[in-house]
Amino acid sequence: MSNRLINILVPAVSVVLGLLVGALIMLFTGYDPIEGYAALWNGIFGDIYAIGETIRQITPYILAGLAVAFAFRTGLFNIGVEGQLIVGWFAAAWVGVAFTDLPAFIHLPLAVLAAAVAGAFWGFIPGLLKAKLKVHEVIVTIMMNYIALFVTNALIRYVSDGGDNTGLIAESASLGSPFLQGLTDFSRLHYGILIALAMVFVMWFILEKTKTGFELKAVGFNQNASEYAGMNVSRNIILSMVIAGAFAGLAGAMEALGTFQYANVKGGFTGIGFDGIAVALLGANTPLGVVFGATLFGALQYGSLNMPNEAGVPVEIVSIVIAIIIFFVASGYVLRLFLEKISSKKEAK
Repeated sequence: MSNRLINILVPAVSVVLGLLVGALIMLFTGYDPIEGYAALWNGIFGDIYAIGETIRQITPYILAGLAVAFAFRTGLFNIGVEGQLIVGWFAAAWVGVAFTDLPAFIHLPLAVLAAAVAGAFWGFIPGLLKAKLKVHEVIVTIMMNYIALFVTNALIRYVSDGGDNTGLIAESASLGSPFLQGLTDFSRLHYGILIALAMVFVMWFILEKTKTGFELKAVGFNQNASEYAGMNVSRNIILSMVIAGAFAGLAGAMEALGTFQYANVKGGFTGIGFDGIAVALLGANTPLGVVFGATLFGALQYGSLNMPNEAGVPVEIVSIVIAIIIFFVASGYVLRLFLEKISSKKEAK
């Protein structure tokens, strides 16, 4: 059995085991697992509206997963996706509200670019501290999350003269589409999914088809060897965090310009950035894997909202299922060892 096949089987088996354990939990707590999962399925694929909302939910997860996966592939652990997403959210919304006299072909790209730049800047700071002062990026990015939350809350109140949101963005900066909404029975599906999929290609192209991507992966694999080979280690560390931050900032733009179309004062984190860690883990830090991981997470998150209504199953059950899936993925070494033993026995026969 090849390593590539094992890399595919480990998350697949983890998902199946997670669903099985979730079914047992429902059974032992007095709920019908068949009805529960049927309600989950209907919440995801029950009608065209549910499908549109599911795709909308998946969109920011793809970008958040890319932000984590890109840093992972270059030897860095980007815990700051949540903060990078929040500043990107605010930047996109502010541009959408402030420049109302611009035509759509300028206004929308400008708002999206502002989100990417804001996220990139928020990634640049821990990247610089890591490269120049050897400060661990995990510590800095965790702290940057809180700074992002409270700074953007203060900025929103300043922009809105004490209000709790920036107000609706101009239509010229909206990712919303009357065509897509009409096609999906007036769901909140927007064109952001196209941007997210384009970024999947961008990550793959950078890492697999460019000299810069080769250097980024080399530095992540072995900094000393990379430096000996003449690569600029500091520059590559900073660049990695900047690109990862840009992906996260775009995830914020999806929420600002697509789903909500404003930025609001937040009492806590959105959770999307932290879920991006699990998405990247489930997708083995590959661009295509992130798409599958985001699809699973987005579908479970939205579909679970139907479980209390249709089957009386609390949405917390889905949170347990997701946690169990992550547990099995994190325990991938055990699953990998088990699959390799099965493969070796078959080859011996």
